[in-house]
Amino acid sequence: MGGLDLTHFVVLAAILFALGLFCVVTRRNALGILMGIELILNSANVNYVAFARYAQTGYDGQIFAIFVIMLAAAEAAIGLAIVLGIYRSFETIDVEATDRLRG
Repeated sequence: MGGLDLTHFVVLAAILFALGLFCVVTRRNALGILMGIELILNSANVNYVAFARYAQTGYDGQIFAIFVIMLAAAEAAIGLAIVLGIYRSFETIDVEATDRLRG
């Protein structure tokens, strides 16, 4: 892999995780929150594949990454369906506007 070692991939995954967490915490838009969750899941994928590559354990990391990708696809489909439902009810995708659901 050239001059790249495991540390580079772990730092990349940590940056992706931090950006995803920042997105989830600071966004009021439901689509922004979903994109932050996707970044967090992709940081886990980077770690899975990197550790599997450098630990020489076979294809375990790639198999876990495929499962996480399937989980992310299901999360995106269900999340977008929820966002569409919120938009139809409240005509906004601002997550704080859904406080009217309580009651």
